[in-house]
Amino acid sequence: MIKFIARRLIQLIPVLLGVIIIVFSLMHLTPGNPAHIIAGESAPQETVEQIERRLGLDQPILVQFFHFVKDAVTLDFGNSWRTSLPVTTELWPRFWVTVELAFYSTIFSIVIGMTAGIISAVRQYSWTDVGVMFVALFGLSMPNFWLGLMLMQWFSINLGWFPPTGWGSIQQIVLPVITLGTSGAAVIARMTRSSMLDVLSQDYIRTARAKGLKERVVTYRHALKNALIPVVTVIGLQFGVLIAGAVLTESVFAINGMGKLIVDRILARDFPVVQAGILISAVVFVFINLLVDISYKFLNKRIDLD
Repeated sequence: MIKFIARRLIQLIPVLLGVIIIVFSLMHLTPGNPAHIIAGESAPQETVEQIERRLGLDQPILVQFFHFVKDAVTLDFGNSWRTSLPVTTELWPRFWVTVELAFYSTIFSIVIGMTAGIISAVRQYSWTDVGVMFVALFGLSMPNFWLGLMLMQWFSINLGWFPPTGWGSIQQIVLPVITLGTSGAAVIARMTRSSMLDVLSQDYIRTARAKGLKERVVTYRHALKNALIPVVTVIGLQFGVLIAGAVLTESVFAINGMGKLIVDRILARDFPVVQAGILISAVVFVFINLLVDISYKFLNKRIDLD
């Protein structure tokens, strides 16, 4: 196990280096001079050049890249070009809001998706199976922003059950979590059904039934555990995707998360905040995949990670 983790951590180095190169390149290829945006359209050229020198934009691109890599390695991303506050001071509170949103949405996806997938698998080709898979396909097809707006219209404006915006209280959490977790629940439901059907057709399941075990015991004790490996993979990927892709939900419900902050700072050409935010999202995504790989060993003792 230790050798596997060490090997995977070493393999992360080129991945993160690639992410750093892509993020840096995309930001510097984006049209628009940050110094012009900060100074204003009517600012004289001397002011723009002064801001460029202060931000280091007058230096060669390789020098700027070297400084960015050094800051990324030391976790010191400097100050925001827009507010002059430390990047970490701006990012960390927003980051934990996004993590909370992604975590609660993932829990919602797991509960709804796995329950629906198991019910659909044990009642294969029944009307229940067809109905569950139709709802799952519908949930997978709905854009998050549209679902969020519909939930806001019905449950906030028409019924007044939940506040339309914000984050913090239980009532404020419900609608964003449903919005962000619905597509994940649909994916998990379909994967759970597929994996359960594959396991339920195995010989040892027929043997367990022949011994007279109750169907509930066969389903949950024998079949579900062996069907969890592909489902856990999907859950891990979903959590990483939710952290990186929560921006639409945060925008719809006016949640001050990291995704919304990154979009706002992209428009302002605030390179340090954007680069740090995307890099942090990539690191979290990569480590989630590592944890998913490690979880395989606990789900199936026969898997040799070394």
